[in-house]
Amino acid sequence: MEVNLFGGSYRGRRVLVTGHTGFKGSWLALWLAQLGAEVAGASLAPNTDPNHWDLLKLNVEDHRVDIRDADTIAHLVENTQPEVVFHLAAQPLVRYSYAAPVETWATNVMGTCHLLEACRKTASVQAIVAVTTDKCYQNNEWVWGYRECDRLGGHDPYSASKAGAELVAASYRASLMSSPDAPLLATARAGNVIGGGDWSQDRLIPDLARAIAAGVSLEIRSPNATRPWQHVLESLSGYLLLGQQLLTREQRFAEAWNFGPDALGNRSVSEVLTRIGQSWPEVKWHQTTQAHPHEARLLSLDSTKAHTLLGWQPVWDLEDALRHTAEWYRAWHHSKDIISARQLDQYIENAAKIGTSWCKA
Repeated sequence: MEVNLFGGSYRGRRVLVTGHTGFKGSWLALWLAQLGAEVAGASLAPNTDPNHWDLLKLNVEDHRVDIRDADTIAHLVENTQPEVVFHLAAQPLVRYSYAAPVETWATNVMGTCHLLEACRKTASVQAIVAVTTDKCYQNNEWVWGYRECDRLGGHDPYSASKAGAELVAASYRASLMSSPDAPLLATARAGNVIGGGDWSQDRLIPDLARAIAAGVSLEIRSPNATRPWQHVLESLSGYLLLGQQLLTREQRFAEAWNFGPDALGNRSVSEVLTRIGQSWPEVKWHQTTQAHPHEARLLSLDSTKAHTLLGWQPVWDLEDALRHTAEWYRAWHHSKDIISARQLDQYIENAAKIGTSWCKA
């Protein structure tokens, strides 16, 4: 099926992805390469073996840099001359942030500041999508979803640092990137993303994959905690659509945006494990009796703004997301087959069938 993706906005564009060796970043690099972009990545080396980035073997510029190093980031942006920047580099783990709060703040807040400072001084940069998280909101354990106008905050260092990154972006947008020729800057807040190729510590699906490979039962901290679960490609479609709109130079898109699943995607950890077990029969788990650092029990996003103003919509529901995630890991465990590109093609085909705004047949 011949389709036009994101209006052809990325074909031939110079695109910089920070955090390209991470889970989300590697999937984004794969998609951008398929879209015909000239991709450069800026990231630390992957911290797990195996990892999705190394398995993909993409032919893109691979720069190993630390986002906390302001001079190195400035030189990299100047040398690569990107037109679009997707900022995903981060310390992304809640539990690790308790052990390394200073590293978390330095990476997520000052790292964002270093990148934005470099971008505003580089004339080629037209659009910036800075990725934060659904956890940037002051979580009051509401039953309704958080909107972009709700208060920012955070209990743990990770969540608070991402709220801080949002404030850095808002400040740059209002005071330092307000001239007509300045880059347009938006922030993107997505839910709990799942999908193949994630081997991070203290995340549900990677922990489950490791437990299955070891033939043991997975220890679960909070089986009743509810999160907005979505496949990684759902959030990435939102980021790419947002970048496309920023390239039109319309100021109204330079804001904060939520990209979360529909209401049926908000499910407890135990429900997710039960459902993924339908596609992955080896799943076994039990609840731990040990005390653990605080994590929010209830969190959901309201993505009405993205639906209404961007025309963004989910393509895969939770059942689809879990089925494709299980398929990826089973293919890896059984034959070391990397099916990421095939799953991306399937996602695009499904998006075309439902007539999404970014995928036109």
